[in-house]
Amino acid sequence: MSDQKERAVAAGDQIRVNYVGCFEDGSTFDSSEGHEPLEFTVGAEQVIAGFDQAVVGMKPGESCKVGIVPEDGYGAHVPEMIAEVERHLIPDSEKLVLGSMLEVSMEDGQTLEVQVVELSDAAVTLDGNHPLAGKDLHFEIEVLEFS
Repeated sequence: MSDQKERAVAAGDQIRVNYVGCFEDGSTFDSSEGHEPLEFTVGAEQVIAGFDQAVVGMKPGESCKVGIVPEDGYGAHVPEMIAEVERHLIPDSEKLVLGSMLEVSMEDGQTLEVQVVELSDAAVTLDGNHPLAGKDLHFEIEVLEFS
């Protein structure tokens, strides 16, 4: 990727960024620190909308802090995406732990990733919402390069 100091990031650019994602209380939920920079095409819906919009107009070496509301992040938390299932209906249910992720088959043949949010001897409560749905997110983003 070429270092384009004169031109700002625009839709369609392939971009590399470092980032830190935090909740409102300052706790980190994701970061590129210690990993390869995040690489994506701006405007191609490869990242959440608020993150995509934040980098437009930036230049390599620039950083920004941005707050992202659920509508521009992972969407609202939808209560209808939570279901209680009888424990005996889940294969290997004795191995389940709170927070673990399962893949379930839907009636239309598609699969959905769900998180175990409650466990009892008789039932398991599964949440099909993205773990970050309904949350305000804060990112610090540094543009490294783009082409």
